[in-house]
Amino acid sequence: MVKIGIFGIGGKMGRRIAHLAAGERDIEIVSAVEKDGHPVIGKDVGEVLGIGETGITVLSDTGEGAGKIDCMIDFTIAGAVLEHVKICADRNIPMVIGTTGIDHEGEKVIAEASKRIPIVFSPNMAIGVNLLFGLIREASRVLGPGFSVKVDETHHVHKKDSPSGTAKMIARIIKEACGKDVPVAAVREGEVIGNHGVVFDGEYETLEIRHNARSRDVFAAGALTAARFVAGKRRGLFSMADVLGLG
Repeated sequence: MVKIGIFGIGGKMGRRIAHLAAGERDIEIVSAVEKDGHPVIGKDVGEVLGIGETGITVLSDTGEGAGKIDCMIDFTIAGAVLEHVKICADRNIPMVIGTTGIDHEGEKVIAEASKRIPIVFSPNMAIGVNLLFGLIREASRVLGPGFSVKVDETHHVHKKDSPSGTAKMIARIIKEACGKDVPVAAVREGEVIGNHGVVFDGEYETLEIRHNARSRDVFAAGALTAARFVAGKRRGLFSMADVLGLG
């Protein structure tokens, strides 16, 4: 049984992760955390999710359950994540981090903490997106030198970072594979969960590679897969490619 905690249980992603976790036989929620003053503080997780009482109360800290947490999952905001990383490192709690918008300095904080605890850190937990990264790397290697390359992404209007962390990762992969700095067209509209695409445009042909997320559950399911992977490991910084065995 993998015992998990969730930072940001009152948020959209926190709720979805908790909903999916509640239906898994090999996962148990033992800690639910929200920021001070949030309306879900003091409530039973089951009340927050509408699934009946669970016996786990939402707190502003990992609480007494810290000693039995196999992994804390974090999809909050960049500033909060860095605080949470320090807490988990001090308490020897593994982490799964899916928050985007973390800058280079924040990445350094996470990398430093991974010398003490195991951390899975990825801008996108979707299995399909992580396969997409590999496809883009190979296409960039073969087509990049002779084709123009463009990246586009669309997300809901509430998303704070732009371009998305996934789009930045795609641009980085292309740069590493063929040396090109590519533009990223970022659109914020409606309630789009997350669409990403790359277009390789040549003189005689065009290749498009795309991934569209239909539900936040794709990220939540990936986070639970990552939690299973990281639980019990001693230390280290891992990506979803490591989790999925993609090399």
